[in-house]
Amino acid sequence: MPALDNILVVSIEQAVAAPFCSSRLADAGARVIKVERDGGDFARAYDKAVHGESGYFVWLNRGKESLVLDIKNPGDAALLERILAKSDVLIQNLAPGAAARAGFGADRLRKAYPRLITCDISGYGEEGAYSQMRAYDMLVQAESGMCSITGSPEQPGRIGVSACDVACGMYSYMAILEAIIARERTGEGSAIRTSMFDCMADWMTVPLLLHDYAGKGPKRTGLSHPMIQPYGAYQTRGGRPILIAIQNEREFVRFCDSVLEQPGLKNDPRFSSNPARVKNLDALRELINSVFIQFDRDDLIDRLRNSQIAFGEINDVAALSRHPALRRIEVDAPTGPVSLVAPPARIDVDSPSLRPVPALGAHSEAIRAEFSGG
Repeated sequence: MPALDNILVVSIEQAVAAPFCSSRLADAGARVIKVERDGGDFARAYDKAVHGESGYFVWLNRGKESLVLDIKNPGDAALLERILAKSDVLIQNLAPGAAARAGFGADRLRKAYPRLITCDISGYGEEGAYSQMRAYDMLVQAESGMCSITGSPEQPGRIGVSACDVACGMYSYMAILEAIIARERTGEGSAIRTSMFDCMADWMTVPLLLHDYAGKGPKRTGLSHPMIQPYGAYQTRGGRPILIAIQNEREFVRFCDSVLEQPGLKNDPRFSSNPARVKNLDALRELINSVFIQFDRDDLIDRLRNSQIAFGEINDVAALSRHPALRRIEVDAPTGPVSLVAPPARIDVDSPSLRPVPALGAHSEAIRAEFSGG
């Protein structure tokens, strides 16, 4: 039996953060009713990459039931109230204050339904000058400082996926699971609030600590690490770079002895500790490149593997698509089956069975009948 079997989740959601959260609850067996406006979640129209459907939407909305409601309409609001009276979790990521103005604020609902767990997802929280700001992923990446440490030394960049949205969805999912466990002990639900900014700020903790306690944050280094060396991309013969990562002094000794074949290098004061290597990175990079450029990429990989040195290839999306470690799972969608990345957590090694992606309003009639109040 799935872990969240018999858990009813209502999610008044759009875009990425809340749908990510509710999709993981659905993966775990919860019944998720996705409340959409008449035109549907606008993420349905982000693209048409997956035989006419949005890649974002099919990724984040598997296993849900789609209910079209206008929560400003008294009849639809009454229906939603009846559903919530029987629900375990309410998630919403509407514009700041919109849920409360429609009569579905967390404060009222927690009083009306003490066992209900509410999760309000926002851009910058519900207090302060930023609470009313529109928050989209790249904007929050920039506001949080993430862009300042991402990219090349010459120019900042964004993380190439919706990192703030995904992080917020993950943290919200974890908080809801904690609240479900707590309710088993206390009988009481919880009011959860997560913001995209808070989630990205947590990811920025180490750069922030460096700023606050060491006087400066990390610099942008492209495909290199600002605080650990050698950790970055190096050229091979033929021009195809490869990444290496040294995490401790034992690995650096092996690297010097078996890969560079310069055992005395570990005693060089410029390279004898990680802080020294970071300080003398240009000299270290020149030395490593002078050795690596003598090897074809495949020969160098063999040498790194035999020396038990961590390495990685700089793959593009096409290479990911055929990567031997990539696990996939097929999910039905309105326009046909979709091959998705399988859920990362494998429980008892069984392959999960994921429920379909819903068409807009596919479950409206059945849900209205189920919660008719008659």
